[in-house]
Order: sequence, then C-alpha cells, then structure tokens
Amino acid sequence: MTDIALAVRGPSFSPLRLQDRSLGWQAGAVVLGTLFLALSSYIEVPMVPVPVTMQTFAVTLVGALYGWRLGALTITAWLVEGAAGFPVLAGGAAGVQHFVGPTGGYLFAFPITGALVGCLAERGWNGSRVVLAFVAMLLGNLACLALGTAWLAAMIGVEKAVTFGFLPFIVGGLLKSGLAAATLKLFSSNRAKPANP
Repeated sequence: MTDIALAVRGPSFSPLRLQDRSLGWQAGAVVLGTLFLALSSYIEVPMVPVPVTMQTFAVTLVGALYGWRLGALTITAWLVEGAAGFPVLAGGAAGVQHFVGPTGGYLFAFPITGALVGCLAERGWNGSRVVLAFVAMLLGNLACLALGTAWLAAMIGVEKAVTFGFLPFIVGGLLKSGLAAATLKLFSSNRAKPANP
C-alpha cells in the first residue's frame, strides 16, 4: 500500500489487518475465529441458570481484532454451528434449544457485542490505547449482560434475572475485559516491532 493510499484510508485499526486481506484470508480467519470461540466455550464454571465461560473474552477479542463486520460475521457463523448441532456452545452444548432457553439472550447478544467492540476498535479504542481498549471490552461485556438479562427477565422475572443473570457476572466481566485489553495490547505491540534485518 502506498503512503498516499494509507493517508487517505488512515492506518490499519487491527494488528491482523484483515480488512486489507483477500477474501480467502478473511474466510480462513472466520474459520479460525469460530474455532477460537468454540474452545473458549469449554472453559466453564457451571452456574444456574447461566454458566460462566470465557466466551465473552473471545467474543470481544474477535470483535476488536476482526473489526465490526467480519467480527459479527464470525460470531454469527459460530452460533449457526451451535444451532446446527456442532458442540461449540458452553461446555460443548449444541442445538437450537439453547437459543430459546435461559442462555438465549446472551447468545443473541454475542454478535452485537462483537460488532460494538469492533466498531470502537476501528475508531481507535484498540491495543494502541489500552485504557480505551479496556473500556471498549467493558462496554461489550455490559451490553451482553444487559441483553442477556433482559431475555432472562422475560422468563423468570426482573429481580431473579438481575440476581442470577447479571450480578454474578460483573467481576468476571471486569477480569475478562482486562485480559482481552491486555491481549489486544500484546498483538499491537508485536505488530509494531520492526522485523530483524
């Protein structure tokens, strides 16, 4: 890319630079992203009615690294895999029943969460500004919790939904946001290092 083109478009927001890659590269990134999301689903602390997993860590990181369009597409592809019966959801779960049960709101919130974080990353809330990256991850986690809790409230009532579907996940959301921002910073730092001659 020439300096003039870079000046017109602005610097790449992502250390992966997927927006500059071919369609084949992007398709490969979607496959790898769904694998990463599936693996994050197996890291689980069982809770009722919604388990604690590393899914929101993975969702926010995919959004930040892939950008809002490709990030939301990747997350949606992963959810389609889960609905189709592939064991990629929390603890290896699969099937459409998870999309209509207590976890449904969180699942439907994931592409929105990834798109939100990706949109903020494209606007500079990324690894080069780690505090803003943390805030972006935190906003993503909050959006996921709010949407998931609203869904849960329609099933079990507002008070129980907040007690069991929101409050227990606040500390985890803070920790996962910090971890995701630090991981994004590592990606950005490695990208900034000059290659050895």
